[in-house]
Order: sequence, then structure tokens, then C-alpha cells
Amino acid sequence: MKKVAGKPSDRTLLNEEIFARTVRLIGANGEQVGVVSRDEALQEARRASLDLVMIAAEADPPVVKIMDFGKHLFEVKKNKALQRKKQKQIQVKEMKFRPGTEEGDYQVKLRNLKRFLEDGDKAKVSLRFKGREMVHPEIGLELMTRIGKDLDEMAAIESEPKFEGRQVIMVLAPRRKKAGPKPATAATSVATEA
Repeated sequence: MKKVAGKPSDRTLLNEEIFARTVRLIGANGEQVGVVSRDEALQEARRASLDLVMIAAEADPPVVKIMDFGKHLFEVKKNKALQRKKQKQIQVKEMKFRPGTEEGDYQVKLRNLKRFLEDGDKAKVSLRFKGREMVHPEIGLELMTRIGKDLDEMAAIESEPKFEGRQVIMVLAPRRKKAGPKPATAATSVATEA
């Protein structure tokens, strides 16, 4: 087998590919066997009908483990797929208002916007003007300002209200949960007062 000069490869070394003369061996059940020669480690792996896998090449001596490498690869692939599945896709949910939206409807729509933001989604607020309502765009801007103030604690305005044709659009993003005050900060403030 040829040894290639340059960067160490990303590939995991198995069985005869391991070149170190002595290795720190970890058994199939995770127990520390100790520092042994590479040949002894290979014999142990063959006796167990498993692979000898290099898990820490930088260590002195390198650390190898007896395991079923195919099963290990399957587990790694399965865990990566599970992590991808758990990732949350941020969606943009839209709530439509009108310049004449009554107070009861306003509260219901505001409650829905809060729910969207609590779920971690962005919220797009659109206010559509019809007919002569375009004569009073300030009514729409006042409504957008009110929505921004009502949701100020849980949302940051990502894009300010702006006109696009006959509608005003504003995008809200959920605020990150703030961690409580750090104990170290409190201790330093007490020390500065004394």
C-alpha cells in the first residue's frame, strides 16, 4: 500500500490501513484494553469478527476501536437524517388587514400574529386599500404603527411599513428569548458598589 504525502485524508482508516506500530486499543464493548501493538489489535478484531477502526490519529499513541464499521456508518447516516428532520424551517405567515378593521377583528388577528411569532415564524402584515381608501394612506400607516407597538415585546420589525401598489406591507420577525441575568454580572456589580 502506498502512503501519500500531503494532507491527511478525511477517510477513516480500517484494519491493515493503520500504519502505527503501537496503538491504544478500545474493545468492542468500550472497555480500555491498553497500549498494544497494531498486530495484536488486528488479531483481537479478527477474533471478534469486527473491524479495527482508527478514531484518534493525532493522539500518542493513536487510538483505535474494535467495532462493526458498516453498522457504525449506518448509525452516523441515520443520526444525520434525524437531525435534518428536526431542523425547523422558518416560514413567513401572512395576516391581511383593511383600513376599516374593527376592534374585535383587530384583536383576533393580533392574537393570530402572536401565535405565528411564538411558533418561530416570521409574520407578514399586509393592509389593502380599495377604491377611495387610497386618499387616506395615513390611516393605514397608523394601523401598521399600532400593530408594531402591540407586538413590540415579542417581535422586531424586519422591514418597515412600505407601499407596494394599493397595499402597505410590513414584515415582523420573532425576538430571541433573552436569558436571565448572569450570576457573575450580579457579583461584579456588588463588588463595584462596595
